[in-house]
Amino acid sequence: MARFAHLIRQALLLPFFGSSRQYWERRYSLGGDSGVGSYGQEAAYKAEVLNAFVRDKQIESVIELGCGDGHVLSLVDYPRYLGLDVSRLAIERCGQQFGDDTSKSFLWYGPTNGTDLGDFLQADLTLSLDVMFHLVEDDVYDNYLRNLFGTSRRYVIVYSSDEEAFTKLPHVRHRKFTTSVQQRFPNFNLIDTRTNSKADAQAAKSFFVFERK
Repeated sequence: MARFAHLIRQALLLPFFGSSRQYWERRYSLGGDSGVGSYGQEAAYKAEVLNAFVRDKQIESVIELGCGDGHVLSLVDYPRYLGLDVSRLAIERCGQQFGDDTSKSFLWYGPTNGTDLGDFLQADLTLSLDVMFHLVEDDVYDNYLRNLFGTSRRYVIVYSSDEEAFTKLPHVRHRKFTTSVQQRFPNFNLIDTRTNSKADAQAAKSFFVFERK
């Protein structure tokens, strides 16, 4: 039944794609969630890796660009957390779900408004989980990377595919994002990768850990 409901939502979404921001806003308005990567075994795997990293590196503050519906967040223990998303509905959901948790805050942001978040926000760790391959517009992708790395004091963790590939889905475009990072952010080193061979995706997804020099 859940699979059938998902197919119905996709049929309603794709003819009206418009932009990546509009896609996610409409997806949440139709009762959709952040996708299979945010639930089940894959979500548990993400939480295991992130909880260990936060503990081992003594991370005190986290910014996540693309917090989605907050399900993965509910499995991870962050001392202080700010979640940003392009969907107002996603931010409203997270605000309702975590309203009593004073360690968590949420903020709507537009990825093409030109604001350099790094001038205003900083955290020990910035996160991008299952977001990179949904940034189908080049300007959105460029601004997202600038904000992801610009707001990090110490570490950036990306969970994504890392290859150039278009798909039949208008909201999915796989990118070799590590090349962009190497070219644009030479002050960060890629210090670790960890592939999730069990991820439910069209392309292999891995954790990529970058450290500021």
